[in-house]
Amino acid sequence: MKKGDHLFLVDGSGFIFRAFHAIPPLNRKSDGLPVNAVSGFCNMLWKLLNDARDTSVGVTPTHFAVIFDYSSKTFRNELYDKYKAHRPPPPADLIPQFGLIREATKAFNLPCIEKEGYEADDLIATYARQAEAIGADVTIISSDKDLMQLVTANVHMYDAMKDKQISIPEVIEKWGVPPEKMIDMQAMTGDSTDNVPGIPGIGPKTAAQLLEEFGDLDTLLARAEEIKQVKRRETIIANRELALISRQLVTLKTDTPVDVPLEEMELHPQDGPKLIGFLKAMEFTTLTRRVAEKTGTEAGEIEPANVPVQWGEAAHGPDLDTGEAGAKDAAAATKPIAAAPTSSKSAAIDAPADGFKPADLAAARAAAFAGKPIDTTAYVAIRDIETLKQWIAEAYETGIVGFDTETTSLDPMQAELVGFSLAIADNGKSPDGANIRAAYVPLGHKDGVGDLLGGGGLLAGQIPIRAALDLIKPLLEDPAVLKVAQNMKYDWLVMKRHGVVIDGFDDTMLMSYVLDAGKGNHGMDTLSERWLGHKPIAYKEVTGTGKASVTFDMVPIDKATAYAAEDADVTLRLWMVLKPRLVAEGIMSVYERLERPLVAVLALMEERGISVDRQILSRLSGELAQGAAALEESIQSLAGEPFNPGSPKQLGDILFGKMGLPGGSKTKTGQWSTSAQVLEDLAAEGHELPRRIVDWRQLTKLKSTYTDALPGYIHPETKRVHTSYALAATTTGRLSSSEPNLQNIPVRTAEGRKIRTAFIASPGNLLVSADYSQIELRVLAHVADIPQLRRAFEDGIDIHAMTASEMFGVPVEGMPSEVRRRAKAINFGIIYGISAFGLANQLSIARGEAGDYIKKYFERFPGIRDYMESTKAFAREHGYVETIFGRRAWYPDIRSSNPSLKAFNERAAINAPIQGSAADIIRRAMVRMDGVLEEAKLSARMLLQVHDELIFEVPEAEAEKTIAVVTKAMEGAAFPAIDMKVPLKVDARAAHNWDEAH
Repeated sequence: MKKGDHLFLVDGSGFIFRAFHAIPPLNRKSDGLPVNAVSGFCNMLWKLLNDARDTSVGVTPTHFAVIFDYSSKTFRNELYDKYKAHRPPPPADLIPQFGLIREATKAFNLPCIEKEGYEADDLIATYARQAEAIGADVTIISSDKDLMQLVTANVHMYDAMKDKQISIPEVIEKWGVPPEKMIDMQAMTGDSTDNVPGIPGIGPKTAAQLLEEFGDLDTLLARAEEIKQVKRRETIIANRELALISRQLVTLKTDTPVDVPLEEMELHPQDGPKLIGFLKAMEFTTLTRRVAEKTGTEAGEIEPANVPVQWGEAAHGPDLDTGEAGAKDAAAATKPIAAAPTSSKSAAIDAPADGFKPADLAAARAAAFAGKPIDTTAYVAIRDIETLKQWIAEAYETGIVGFDTETTSLDPMQAELVGFSLAIADNGKSPDGANIRAAYVPLGHKDGVGDLLGGGGLLAGQIPIRAALDLIKPLLEDPAVLKVAQNMKYDWLVMKRHGVVIDGFDDTMLMSYVLDAGKGNHGMDTLSERWLGHKPIAYKEVTGTGKASVTFDMVPIDKATAYAAEDADVTLRLWMVLKPRLVAEGIMSVYERLERPLVAVLALMEERGISVDRQILSRLSGELAQGAAALEESIQSLAGEPFNPGSPKQLGDILFGKMGLPGGSKTKTGQWSTSAQVLEDLAAEGHELPRRIVDWRQLTKLKSTYTDALPGYIHPETKRVHTSYALAATTTGRLSSSEPNLQNIPVRTAEGRKIRTAFIASPGNLLVSADYSQIELRVLAHVADIPQLRRAFEDGIDIHAMTASEMFGVPVEGMPSEVRRRAKAINFGIIYGISAFGLANQLSIARGEAGDYIKKYFERFPGIRDYMESTKAFAREHGYVETIFGRRAWYPDIRSSNPSLKAFNERAAINAPIQGSAADIIRRAMVRMDGVLEEAKLSARMLLQVHDELIFEVPEAEAEKTIAVVTKAMEGAAFPAIDMKVPLKVDARAAHNWDEAH
């Protein structure tokens, strides 16, 4: 190595974990060997070796090495025996991949370096300083803060996931100190991951302030008496030794004895046959083809290498790289990809090239997009009608267009349309994807110069909004042209308010949700980084933050163009990656029948809204205030002194300090925990004060969340409340409601039910509430095939009384209400995996008695236990469970070595097929409902969905007929897809307000 050379040092251990968590579960077809981390590692290495010049690093390395941790204790454990003591073992699926990744490094013809007794960071530090001393430049491929102490003018870091170079300014911006002070910073803040103690209570901001004031840690410790804040001064003085030990732990060794000299890291051309042999052994068909093309190797003549495997607990799941989606979906994985049913022109873009299977296509596109950076400077602003016409014509020609709106608000019912963006693909010549062009059409950007009314005038060079909408309307309403959006429900509703009803669309958020529910969020930025390797421009980068923030109409058009056009561009790229996966993994029908059709249904429900009586809410606020005041008076009487029951600190001091109640525990801040669970436990033990506090909290929450807040949600023009439904927010498929949340209004308390009285029908109408009766128990009886439950539902018997009779030998006739209540608690508790402890709390009985109840329940209904065990086994094997309609809910942590995390995921996996199937049934009912009502020539409008309940607004004269039609549609919602073994039952009623209708 010589001056001017450039050394890349890859933090191999960091790469492994980032690849494992970034890539969905991936298994080798031949034996089920988990290889997702290996796949991600190989693709990242290939990109670094071939495309580094086109990244933010901007250079091609001359020398290259991959550094790993050695799997043993290091010298730091001798300094501090608790070092890394709390680190959990690696996931079971990752264990067999450690050795494979080392083999991969060798197959890439790269030095694979590790050393017993030292961490990878120490080796990286040593090599970086050696290269720097020669005059070479160094790039450390990692984003780990532990390595930031090494950054200098010649040593940089590179975050490959975000394509971001980390130099001295970036370290200062992130941590508030330069790299040379990072050691002292970390010594003070500690590291919970590595169990570096630090100084308790000192975070990065405080540490940066102290280092700026005192210069370094030694000076700070020597002059600690000068610190003005008493508590901080005492903490630092008391923890002086911990700080010094921590500094030793975080200081990287730059003199580690190394076995591989820098000269042996010189980069040589890839050995095509060697690398292809390894990739074939891993069954990475896409990367194999790319390597063969790059190295000029005939891949077909090379046999897979014999790669040794150290097996751990390997899982068997779909192989996304080869296109094999398991036996169940094998047929679907070999079918050609069809365009959306509403589009006939997009087939060319959507269809794979000869010999490609859908999963190959998805992987090829992801690799191609990840290897081709997005250039936001190439986007254009469409400022005249003729140019817009040209783009619309091209969209018609290709049959597919990415689409996104820009507005002034997150509330689609009040947002002003500022502009929209388009992205068009030219159907590139290979299955790896297409060349994409994107543009932004500004419509309502203002100059920011306020007039007497406050506001600003429109900027010049924008198409008049009505003219632009008249041009785009035919395209957006044409079902033969596929519109692709991210969270289409928002854009659909915004455009609907402007007279445009979008037809023929796909939603990338919902595609991701169907594919990967339970693996993370489905926002565009997250999906872009996951699948395209691209971090989009953040909204706050263009609008600002805090008091300096502006609405989008005040953003300059050039900045708005880069941001908005990128959204459409990224969305279209995501569609190209995700659409083939729906086919490959055999779940296209879930997306097409349960997700996409619901977009317009929910948007219309949100647009309709529901009337709320302000006077009722005002009266209820007064009643709740009086009730809370009375409770507060009794609380202070029981406590024997005045205090604020809303203060966790004061409450904890009263309960566990003054009164000495049992079960007290302190949080990390040193305060007593007064969580709802703690108070409920104390109340169950007969302590009166905690019970009053629980009641007080319920009343004050109802007041602040509903009776006080709801009037603020009444739309100024419609005079109705318009909630927003999230389609992709839960793992199981349940919808969630926000702004305001109408699904969490309590119905088991009188006060909660009173709030529902404020939701009223408009004059001349009634509200109809149609509620599935015990739908989750019915689904349980179906999926677990429980004869006693099936018979009870078929015969219309009270299911809770029947359960009580089966368990306790009590006749159904004349059964005491307490006995039935216990059976009801068990029936519903079993669905959610309730424990003896949980049931004991709920019924206020001893834990042993509750355990006996659960044991007896399983004895009487053995099929439920069989269902639970088989579901857990399936989830452990595949990583997911399915509803009766094929929706998948992923629980990757079900294989965790952490007992509590594993148990939580097991309970969730047991419940998901039941709750998810119930959610799917009501989705099916909602999708069909408008058509059913229209066919029956009824004027009813569906307004709300609340768990298992649908609420309609109906003309009084049509109420009876509407109830009959709605009930029939809901009870038959599962058919014909599923022939339920038990009947679905719906209870429906009409009234002037929601409470009376329920």
